[in-house]
Amino acid sequence: MKHVIALDVGGTGIKAALIAEGGHHPAVAGGGTLLHEARRATGRERGPDAVVETIQDFAAELLATGRERFGRAASAAGVAVPGIVDADNGIAVYAANLGWRDVPLRALLTGRLGGIPVALGHDVRTGGLAEGRIGAGRDADRFLFVPLGTGIAGAIGIAGRIEAGAHGYAGEIGHIVVRPGGPDCGCGQRGCLETLASAAAVSRAWAAASGDPGADAADCAKAVESGDARAREVWLAAVGALADGLVTAITLLDPRTLIIGGGLAEAGETLFTPLRKAVEERVTFQRLPHIVPAALGDTAGCLGAGLLAWDLLATEVPA
Repeated sequence: MKHVIALDVGGTGIKAALIAEGGHHPAVAGGGTLLHEARRATGRERGPDAVVETIQDFAAELLATGRERFGRAASAAGVAVPGIVDADNGIAVYAANLGWRDVPLRALLTGRLGGIPVALGHDVRTGGLAEGRIGAGRDADRFLFVPLGTGIAGAIGIAGRIEAGAHGYAGEIGHIVVRPGGPDCGCGQRGCLETLASAAAVSRAWAAASGDPGADAADCAKAVESGDARAREVWLAAVGALADGLVTAITLLDPRTLIIGGGLAEAGETLFTPLRKAVEERVTFQRLPHIVPAALGDTAGCLGAGLLAWDLLATEVPA
């Protein structure tokens, strides 16, 4: 059975799958059939070289699994990695949480996997590709995928592909300044969206407001639902900042669908009801996009890596 290897490398874990063409697996509707899934610890405490070795070993095991269980080796592989990625040249340029610099990951994996084609992608853009093609943005010709996690990232979807920008930095909506002179951001600016509306920012604000240093964004959402006025103030401040950032993005990109994911989106309508209202209040001439929760959860990166691999095969010139 013809299939591809998909790997999603995170700071703590690596998710992997073998994905066949066609089929109607609910998690991969339109994206193939999930034949096999596996996970492994990234082990970043062992240093960047060990992480790169782990990725190669894991990929080689998946190649062998395909050969043994499905009668043939994978036809291609797709790998999603965090940080700065030069997808065209297959280089993992930099990742703060993994400590690597200028790793020629595509060449290393192609060598380890017997010469099959390998696609390298940025984790958020790759997750966005999956959300756009087979998840919450299915059939949307223009979308913006915004995961609200430790930080806030973004992926710009145009006609089934993700726009990376001239230098690989497109979609960094978390670093739009929404509160000039606001909190310091790790990027060197002040008042960036991610300092105010990420899951980490809401956790910090609620820990301070509630006096409980262990409280997080999920606790804040629960307190909002139970009618806590302080929680509502913290929550709506974050929603307001998020709406300001999203309206800037809507003005520039005019997306048909805004897909919101990450930890904060797990609050469901506690987030989406006030967010839709806040965005609607702020637009003037702009057309309102559909604002929807992400559908694929933490599988998006892995499924997107599979799509990158299939795309490689689709564009290969037959020998």
